[in-house]
Amino acid sequence: MEAPLNVLETAKRTLQIELDGVSGLLSKLNNDFTVIIETILQLRGRVIVTGVGKSAIIAQKIVATFNSTGTPSVFMHAADAIHGDLGIIQDEDLVICISKSGNTPEIKVLVPLLKLAGSKLIGMVGDLNSYLAHNADLVLDTTVEKEACPLNLAPTSSTTAQIVMGDIMAVCLLESRGFSRSDFARYHPGGTLGKRLYLKVSDLYINNEKPSVRPDASIKEVIIEITKNRLGAVTVLRGEDICGIITDGDIRRMMEKYDSVGHLQAQDIMYSAPRTIESEELAVNALAMMRANNITQLIVLEAGIYKGIIHLHDLLREGII
Repeated sequence: MEAPLNVLETAKRTLQIELDGVSGLLSKLNNDFTVIIETILQLRGRVIVTGVGKSAIIAQKIVATFNSTGTPSVFMHAADAIHGDLGIIQDEDLVICISKSGNTPEIKVLVPLLKLAGSKLIGMVGDLNSYLAHNADLVLDTTVEKEACPLNLAPTSSTTAQIVMGDIMAVCLLESRGFSRSDFARYHPGGTLGKRLYLKVSDLYINNEKPSVRPDASIKEVIIEITKNRLGAVTVLRGEDICGIITDGDIRRMMEKYDSVGHLQAQDIMYSAPRTIESEELAVNALAMMRANNITQLIVLEAGIYKGIIHLHDLLREGII
């Protein structure tokens, strides 16, 4: 099947129609929106989000965004609701029903049941003259002038407006709650975003060995210690005081510089101003320091005392990079 000759023109026209649909939401944010946000903030239950078809898919995304930003939320498919899933809804919950037309058979069956149960009903709807709009307690207007689909049939601009409205609500709610980076990390403990916000150097270096040599150690001793601990470096200590660090690179540079190395000691080839990081620093800060200095290891300190080495590979394993 051949691509249309004006594919770029079609793409740009589609994007413009979608942009127009989203920008149109600016004039639709009214007092109902403010009341809805205030109601959700005071809610003792959960936000139940429902819909059918494409609106059901948007509902699931909104639920995921709400949950991840501090607003307890549950998805309920409107078709399943009228076949038993209404039991999901508890007394203090609020329901957001999403529909472009607001007149689908499922909505017309579901809405009276919600009203009968006394549930607070928010309609996110693309037709203010629809059944849903007339029967909802409060309305989020996501009307668009037309779909990006050239037949004006496939939900495109309308679903984009719905998903943007959900994002607007989520951001307003999280800002109103003072939702912080640490809160975000608490809700995303298994993901890379969460790890960047909570994972500390102390969580990583503790799994490594603690390589060290004296300043007067022989080059053979240095190489054995680096090889044994597989961190590509060894810390040079005089008692508990850090004198420097020796890396694989220092060993290679030594071999290039000297014909004979039998007379050399650790203090002769060490780098005397090693980069260090406190154990309670975030792992992402260790990564930033490594990148800034073009290195792959950092000496870890705890209250100024040598505790070990964190390597770039530790960060790679945790998906920090």
